[in-house]
Amino acid sequence: MKIQPEQHTNSYYAATIETSTDYPKLKGHQNTDICIVGAGFSGISTGLHLSELGYKVTLVEANKVGWGASGRNGGEIIGGFSGDELMAKKYATKHRDLIWKMRWEGNDIIRNKVQQYSINCDLKWGYLDVAIKKKHLDMMQSWSEDMRSHDYPHEVNLFSKEKTANLIGTNKYIGSLLNMGNGHIHPLNLCIGEARAAESLGASIYEQSPVIKIEKSTKPTVFTEQGSISANALLLAGNAYHHFDKKMRNFIIPVNSFVIVTEPLSDEVIQKINPRDLAVCDPNYILEYFRLTGDKRLLFGSRLNYHGNNESYIKNGLRKKMLRLYPCLSEIGIDYAWTGKIAVTVNHIPQLGKLAPNIYYSQGYSGHGVTTTHLAGKIMSEAISGTLERFDLFNKIKPIAVPGTHFFQKPLLSLGVMFYKLKDLL
Repeated sequence: MKIQPEQHTNSYYAATIETSTDYPKLKGHQNTDICIVGAGFSGISTGLHLSELGYKVTLVEANKVGWGASGRNGGEIIGGFSGDELMAKKYATKHRDLIWKMRWEGNDIIRNKVQQYSINCDLKWGYLDVAIKKKHLDMMQSWSEDMRSHDYPHEVNLFSKEKTANLIGTNKYIGSLLNMGNGHIHPLNLCIGEARAAESLGASIYEQSPVIKIEKSTKPTVFTEQGSISANALLLAGNAYHHFDKKMRNFIIPVNSFVIVTEPLSDEVIQKINPRDLAVCDPNYILEYFRLTGDKRLLFGSRLNYHGNNESYIKNGLRKKMLRLYPCLSEIGIDYAWTGKIAVTVNHIPQLGKLAPNIYYSQGYSGHGVTTTHLAGKIMSEAISGTLERFDLFNKIKPIAVPGTHFFQKPLLSLGVMFYKLKDLL
């Protein structure tokens, strides 16, 4: 299947890029230590860590740096990774402390890289988990106790319905959990900033260069229409947009996520709906999340039982959801609307593994991609450079393949949305 390279989708993030990328297409043959296919967070984070270790790294991207979910997500920095509780149960007490530390490591990596490389990406700290029903409050109580028992270094507070309403200007929630170690960010500017950092350390990056074939051997080679790269090790990091390995496509279910961004809000409105500039998210399966952008717009995201990318449809669908929380925004315009795919795994555990002794993959973050990709980047760099302890925790949990997910994506997603809506009602 021939893939036509694309520019960024018409998102708020693409419209507010700090510095656009213009990396060349891959032409001719090259040799490198590590070749990475995919220049989203997984690939860029791994490439940056390996470049810091002194490896010669070459990244090849079908479209633009951060083109996929890395440049389209809600921009919320949320500690933990999908499936972390299942992993903690599987490994019991043996790796409990190690898994706990990994839950928050992605946040720390982002914090440190932004500071180390002076990345301008609207980084803000402060996050509110909001409760819709009592079982959500019980979960938040448990999370709070868990963090305190581990001497979590950031402010954590449980709030009543009244206090929650004072914080975010809506009475739709019965309580909340504030976590000042989580936060929000302009993800595309972060991804591009990290790519620039890797480049400054010697990494080579190629855009508009879809991989059309992989030759597996002792020195794997990837081929594009105009070039090829041979490497000592290869990482596949296409995630939900992976096209060229049929086996890997059955490991994940691509799920559409939708986002809108309003026109800039007045200081008066901001003081009413989010004076502390917090990221907000509920715990539902069909969740809703929202936050302010760096230029004081409201970003709002959720799922829709829809498979297209019509901006008007997305605006109308999400606007209704937004106004249930904030009817005061009824006269506020919606300036941006877009969609993107996230990769969900059947057991919700991220998939870090190998297809061959020198061919690795990292994918399937199930909606926790901003932080988990940064953790994965560190773990993949460790594995490729010879330290396998943390990689093996994931690699030993073999992916559950669902044949046909790529071809039957739409009906499967429709059924999934209906199923999880019913679960949210329980």
